[in-house]
Amino acid sequence: MTTPAVTSGRIPEAVHRRRWAILGVLMLSLLIVVLDNSILNVAIKTISTPAPTGLGATQSELEWAINAYTLVFAGLLFTAGLLGDRLGRKKVLLGGLAVFGIGSALAAESGSPTQLIVFRALMGLGAAFVMPATLAVLMNVFEREEQPRAIGIWAGGVGLAIAIGPITGGVLLDHFWWGSVFLVNVPIVVLALALMVWLVPDSRDPNPGRLDPAGVALSVVGLVLLVYGIIKGGELADFTDATVLAFIAAGLAVLVAFVVVEKRSDHPSIDVTYFRNKVFSAAIAAIALVFFALMGVTFFSVFYTQSVRGYSPLETGLLLLPLAAAQLVFAPRARLLVDRFGNRTTTTGGMLLIAGMLAMFAVLDADTPIWLLEVVFFLMGTGMAHIMTPVSVVIMQALPREKAGSASALSNTFRQVGGALGVAVLGSVLSTSYRSGIEGKLGLVPPALRDNAGESIEATLGVAARLGPRGRELVGPANDAFLHAMHVTAIGGAAIALVGAVVVAAFLPGRQARPGQEEPQREPVAAAE
Repeated sequence: MTTPAVTSGRIPEAVHRRRWAILGVLMLSLLIVVLDNSILNVAIKTISTPAPTGLGATQSELEWAINAYTLVFAGLLFTAGLLGDRLGRKKVLLGGLAVFGIGSALAAESGSPTQLIVFRALMGLGAAFVMPATLAVLMNVFEREEQPRAIGIWAGGVGLAIAIGPITGGVLLDHFWWGSVFLVNVPIVVLALALMVWLVPDSRDPNPGRLDPAGVALSVVGLVLLVYGIIKGGELADFTDATVLAFIAAGLAVLVAFVVVEKRSDHPSIDVTYFRNKVFSAAIAAIALVFFALMGVTFFSVFYTQSVRGYSPLETGLLLLPLAAAQLVFAPRARLLVDRFGNRTTTTGGMLLIAGMLAMFAVLDADTPIWLLEVVFFLMGTGMAHIMTPVSVVIMQALPREKAGSASALSNTFRQVGGALGVAVLGSVLSTSYRSGIEGKLGLVPPALRDNAGESIEATLGVAARLGPRGRELVGPANDAFLHAMHVTAIGGAAIALVGAVVVAAFLPGRQARPGQEEPQREPVAAAE
């Protein structure tokens, strides 16, 4: 699919001519991976409803439906990036898409929350091979001077998926059963596979490293133990419980062992010497911290709009449009601010904007004008656009083009781990705060149901519906307890975003002259290899 003629650099002429069409195919592949999570965010309320409408999933099971996907995804990204560099990025893209499509079809037919969690994990397996390969292919079909623009458009594709996902999910849930939100992935996968076979060239690292099964196993086990402990702490409303502490300590110990093994290995999944570059490390940390804050807050915003405000899944999807539109519009243009003000100012401003908007959730109540929520979502999307594009460019240009798969894997791993921990930690804070606020108001509930009724606002409202007219007295206290829990959680998310602002302000480069803007970032990392 290539010819000997090349443009400037090493991009074959035939590939260079169709680079924008290739980017479109890569964005379609990215679309289904991101779209799946944004659809699920709208569907979680329906899935938590008892059968036959949903699966009757508990708060913990809902978190695991999200985290099973994310943890498998994050745990295997290291190996997926190495396999792409070694075997060819196109091959792993095709294989990952096929597995993702099969997992989506199976998830649509889940008969229990446990089955849904298992099939979501299978989808995460496929997604792990899709996400890093899209950025790696991009870096190998665009010349260096065009890469910031291409990455900006790629990041804007995330905004498009955020827009399409909730609306598509809302339409499907209004007309079909909950499983349709997963089944919709299948035709998109088929289309993406066909276009990829036709258009996308293959590329690989001419000097790939060996696989690292020990490192992969340690990373997966460590993350699962850690997040399980955090979720269990939220369920029990007690982070001092011996079982909770045991899982968290075990997870941290395994992750420490992972770092030690990677430092000593001659073929590590992740070359920890990359992190000696402070600019590279700060960009990675920024991605992890912003997604920690954002994913945790997004998790409770669905319950706020649907359970407290009474909006349907489709209406909830439409309410998220400003967030998506802002990302779609500003992500491709963020490079212009970087050119004028530098990475540090642009990214710090985005982080501060995200922190301010997360803090705004602490003043929302059941009667807040909905336009204010729309403004908050729009400004959150604007902040995200001015974080994702600059830091993605820094990360991808910090490593040699041959290592594009590894660079993309690192970026996406920390994004996914940050998001998973955000859902787990802030979800647990939400659950703990809600339980504390509602426990004293459950006198009407039969003793056998009180523990379940105090787990989440959906559980409380479900028990209230079963009690008939008497249960209506629980609706007001449930809303009040949830709003208080949401306010506490939002402040926690804002604090995390502020930490991210401090990190990027301290370590990302300021405005630099064009000729030397990226090269100083690349050489120390390349030399570390």
